[in-house]
Amino acid sequence: MLKPGDRAPAFTLLDQSQTKWRLTDQRHQRIALFFYPKANTGGCTEQACGLRDIAPQLDDVQVVGISPDSPKAQANWDEKHHLGFPLLSDPDHKIATKYRAWGSKKLYGREYEGIFRSLFLISASGRIENVWMKISPKETPHRLLMALKESNE
Repeated sequence: MLKPGDRAPAFTLLDQSQTKWRLTDQRHQRIALFFYPKANTGGCTEQACGLRDIAPQLDDVQVVGISPDSPKAQANWDEKHHLGFPLLSDPDHKIATKYRAWGSKKLYGREYEGIFRSLFLISASGRIENVWMKISPKETPHRLLMALKESNE
């Protein structure tokens, strides 16, 4: 598992506009990188809208989401909810796997592979500042704000 102080795994993925988005191009700001299972579902929408709603309080932090959804599905979701931040497509789960946000899950006794809803705060220098694995949609914006408040004290 990635932990504070580790270098964040670099990656390049397509965003909802089909534009390449590179983590290494973001070195001038901190990144709140969240992994979510599926665009336009209840929990994922609650999580993304919660992050959208706190964006004005985030100063130098760029919110970025990653899921296995296609760029088109991400674009539709962004348009519907006016999310306003990059939504990246990881259809083969390579980046989710690098961040340990992909693996075996159980639901109603059935085992399957899927995304672990998670949040990573990455410094401007590319280091992991905080990690929240299996975070609830509702807690995501609150935990991020608390961590940012603590780092500014």
